[in-house]
Amino acid sequence: MQRVIVNGANGYVASHFINELLVNGYKVDALVRKTSNTTSEQRMKKTLTDINAQVDFKNLEVYNYSLLKKNFSLNPQQLAEIFSDDADFFHFAASLKFKSRDKEEIFKTNVDGTENSLKVFKNNPTTSSRFFYISTAYSCGKTSESFKEDFYRNEGIEHFRNYYEQSKRYAENQVKKYIESKKLNAHIIRLSQVVGNNKSGVTKTNYGIFDFIQKMQKFSARYPNEKIRVKINPDATQNLIPIDNVVDYLMELLNKKEIPVIFNFVGRNAVSNNEIARIVNTMLPVEVVQEQELEKKDLNKLERMIASGMSFTGVYTNTNLQFDTKNLEKTYSLNGNEITRESLHRMIEYFLKQNLKKTEEKVSP
Repeated sequence: MQRVIVNGANGYVASHFINELLVNGYKVDALVRKTSNTTSEQRMKKTLTDINAQVDFKNLEVYNYSLLKKNFSLNPQQLAEIFSDDADFFHFAASLKFKSRDKEEIFKTNVDGTENSLKVFKNNPTTSSRFFYISTAYSCGKTSESFKEDFYRNEGIEHFRNYYEQSKRYAENQVKKYIESKKLNAHIIRLSQVVGNNKSGVTKTNYGIFDFIQKMQKFSARYPNEKIRVKINPDATQNLIPIDNVVDYLMELLNKKEIPVIFNFVGRNAVSNNEIARIVNTMLPVEVVQEQELEKKDLNKLERMIASGMSFTGVYTNTNLQFDTKNLEKTYSLNGNEITRESLHRMIEYFLKQNLKKTEEKVSP
């Protein structure tokens, strides 16, 4: 039985990947941090049940771990169980924070945490195990060139939109160090903006464009039929990749032995901000007006409210990033499962309905 080890296992992409692994009979060791009132096993199983109510847990082992502690705070017996066979180790654990006040936490989790994972993996070797670091395509920073499936040197924060991007670049270079100096069998997988299921429309992430959409939904409920100007370049684009596409790529990766070091898992057809705004305007009682040159001093009170909530998404409203996908194309049987206007519409519709349902449940007696 093929074994897969996943840390940060209850995250959005990781949990969907694990669901597919279990459906296909893989043995999964999930490393999950417990909370003050929830065990790691409870957290993992609830996340998986939300994805698939019929999921079978017989091949799942869940371990409480600490990302930054020696040996993840696992005892020798647990380590021996996890690393008893050849396995593919996927490092998903990450901080998604981005503000300067959180810099220390971001770098501890994303850089020091990666270093510790590499140490744990290296110190518990098996013959043919592989280490996969899940990075972000936005480790490209503020580049105007095509972002190649290659390593780039560490740079100062002025070359990035936020500390999250910078920390992921630094973490990639930690992996590079282990590949070069310790001959580690390791690989980098860079994800662009992961959205919902392209086939079903089911969308359970509020990251990226869905963070913006969620804010507009809340706003329109309080101030219906308002016209809101936002500082967005309508011709700029967002690179979106469906969760089912990512999972398909990851599953196919497990059966490939000779693979490149770095993959850009990105959408091949970017989506314009104008298209996203058009869908929002048809589905919410609000009119989003995109103005690239809009200045803060010209905003009215309501527009300032929206602008203040776009501290993360706002820096991505004027991007037209280009990603090289040569390694992806030569390694995968690309299935054409790309975002379309229709599938994005289904995702946004599902997301809005689910948010509305949650709101109604909160206020119902």
